[in-house]
Amino acid sequence: MTDAAGEHAAGPGPQSAPRAGGVPASARLVPFEPRGWLANRHVQSILPSLPLRRPLIARRVEKLLSASRELVVDCGEDVRLLAFAATQDSVGRGPARGAVVLHHGWEGSSESLYILSLGQVLLEAGFDVFRLNLRDHGPSHHLNPGLFHSCRIAEVVGAVRQIRALTNDMPLSLVGFSLGGNFALRVGARAGAAGLDLHRIVAICPVLDPAVTLEALERGPALYREYFLLKWRRSLRRKQAAWPDRYDFSGLAAERSLTTMTARMVAEHTDFPGLDAYLAGYAITGEALAPLATPSRIITSLDDPMIPPHELDLLAGTPTLKVTVTRRGGHCGFVDRLAGGPGWIDREVLSELTRP
Repeated sequence: MTDAAGEHAAGPGPQSAPRAGGVPASARLVPFEPRGWLANRHVQSILPSLPLRRPLIARRVEKLLSASRELVVDCGEDVRLLAFAATQDSVGRGPARGAVVLHHGWEGSSESLYILSLGQVLLEAGFDVFRLNLRDHGPSHHLNPGLFHSCRIAEVVGAVRQIRALTNDMPLSLVGFSLGGNFALRVGARAGAAGLDLHRIVAICPVLDPAVTLEALERGPALYREYFLLKWRRSLRRKQAAWPDRYDFSGLAAERSLTTMTARMVAEHTDFPGLDAYLAGYAITGEALAPLATPSRIITSLDDPMIPPHELDLLAGTPTLKVTVTRRGGHCGFVDRLAGGPGWIDREVLSELTRP
């Protein structure tokens, strides 16, 4: 586990150079050393969502799943998002020590294995757990006519505000993975203006500059591109099935790269003038996180194949934001055991949320 001395505030800004050994100047290195073939960054990136692990995880998270109740959240402006709530009361305990909203990554869901694993750990530790689906993720394509895109931050702020109203003023924290980490930090940056009182935010391998991540996906191993293309096309089919009079995605789904597919989505289904403006719209580099007042922590790895670590030095110098990196871990991996028990990232997040 990491204590407060193992962290640095983000910053000082774009001119900062990485330290020797590749550790960004804005970050502090923390220990995570998987052994043998588990140290491979691609193995780390793939394992958390590998379907073969679902039976192992499913047995451990039975209590979380049986305690979860469907919650359709009114986010304002006729937008509804789907969440699943598991409370201490629903498992015969109480009162809760706090509440946590979990945010999955792009084309993940409230049923993603990494969300379920962490949710079970937090429930056992005495937290109420809200697993929030982004628009058009999980079984929610029917709830809103408009198509998901990553700049729809207002509705996520609205969802967190509504969940805040359900938690009886107990401490409310946000935890997000990848794009979900990006959303969690953006909610935090808007919390003051939205009247949201948040306790802590933890972002695991958050998307920092989407343009850089998109380029990394296009230039990197084809496995990642094909995975996201497959899941995105499947999501579009579900959206079209839910709104057949509104959508025909045959042209969009025929695009052969993430870049061209995203550019076409932007042109046909958003008001952004082009791809660059859209990607800049959800970047958290520069001054985007300057208003962040909630104590927050980024946990990421130096070998992440999608989020280059040098981007961390492009974050605003925000006193409330701490950045920690590991040498290994891949993208949202941090797997130190193959069994279904809690992994390193589950334990690390719990430690962060229970810190005085």
